[in-house]
Amino acid sequence: MPFIYKNVRQDIGYRIDLMVNNKVIIEIKSIETLAPVHYAQTLTYLRLSNLKLALLINFNTKILKNSIHRIVNNL
Repeated sequence: MPFIYKNVRQDIGYRIDLMVNNKVIIEIKSIETLAPVHYAQTLTYLRLSNLKLALLINFNTKILKNSIHRIVNNL
């Protein structure tokens, strides 16, 4: 995803894992525990893309449903 600031496009390497129908961002991790920086990263992707909803999913867990986090932007 490019970063656009004051009509200047910069390809600085924001990489969204999945985007569904240009409406939902899905950020996938496989780490022991999610840190606050992972939530901030996902929220940054939402703000830069002007989308409202994201899912942060950590696959390194015994029960997957406990590791799916819904993140919203200005709802």
